[in-house]
Amino acid sequence: MNTKILVSLLLLLSSVPEVYSQEDNTKVVLITLDGFRWQEMFSGADPQLITNREYVHDTTALKKRFWRETPEERRKALLPFIWSEIYEIGQIHGNRALGSKVDLTNTMWFSYPGYNEILTGKADDKRIVSNDKIPNPNKTILELANKSVRYNNKVSAFGSWDVFPFIINEGRSGVPVNAGFEIAKEENLTEREKFLNQLQPIVPSPWSTVRLDAFTHHYAIEEMKKNHPEFIYISYGETDDFAHDGDYGAYLKSAHTTDALIRELWNFTQSDGFYKNKTVFMITTDHGRGTKPLDTWKSHGGDIVGAGSVWFIAFGKGVSPKGEIKNEKQLFSNQIAPTIMNVLGLKIDKDKMPADILDLN
Repeated sequence: MNTKILVSLLLLLSSVPEVYSQEDNTKVVLITLDGFRWQEMFSGADPQLITNREYVHDTTALKKRFWRETPEERRKALLPFIWSEIYEIGQIHGNRALGSKVDLTNTMWFSYPGYNEILTGKADDKRIVSNDKIPNPNKTILELANKSVRYNNKVSAFGSWDVFPFIINEGRSGVPVNAGFEIAKEENLTEREKFLNQLQPIVPSPWSTVRLDAFTHHYAIEEMKKNHPEFIYISYGETDDFAHDGDYGAYLKSAHTTDALIRELWNFTQSDGFYKNKTVFMITTDHGRGTKPLDTWKSHGGDIVGAGSVWFIAFGKGVSPKGEIKNEKQLFSNQIAPTIMNVLGLKIDKDKMPADILDLN
């Protein structure tokens, strides 16, 4: 072949845009449980709280439902999916009693800074200093994925808290965010979405800025069934708000319900050919809560001892089944973002995401 023709052909091929098959892409489901303590994650119902009438309306009924003699039995009663199926197929990090630690790197220890750290891979204690509805100056992994060739228009987010459109910077990122009391707005709504749109406005939420998690969940799963996003973020919020209310019974019941919702998401991905054996689940929380004095379980923030201690779960494609991590190990929340970028096959800017990728193998 003529050399000039060969060179021209190579130049032509190099200029062709990179095209990816959806079948080749790894899918990611990122989930957060707002303010859910590592203590309940690994030990179930707290013995000092479950019988405390200041925080529990019906201690007898709550004990019958969630009290067991050992921490292992209690956590399985509270979170049966996590401590049965996920325990067998995934990894559960953060049991500090065994030396497994997961911590925040931001020093604020409340929601917006926590979500910024999880979603961007770097704390920003100079600019993210409140929960105010300020568009995030930092780019989240949702935005980076959505702006990539591989995952453009295949990213979505759902949250119970109405600040998420600002945390994800919906306007700049182009990521569709359904959060707070927002209804589904697409033209091709499913019958379930139409029903949710009718139901949500007439079901009172206990809070002015956070809707009930059932709406967040069912809007999200309808999106997965209909449009098959390849990277979806779902943030459940009830655990944090019930804790702030000092309602330990509702806090436990909400965590138990969320465990069942996660089971439903996993079972759906395993029954749908688009997701089956191609999907990674990662689950964490934006901050911890206090333990001593006892009433600090309701609170978090930089002045609450232990509120920077969190946990992390991974399972699905490419994740080795190690169960509960029992060895001395220190992880940080800022590692989650670069890990997801790595799973998605996207380039990591080490200046903006300096943390090490989590070893899930």
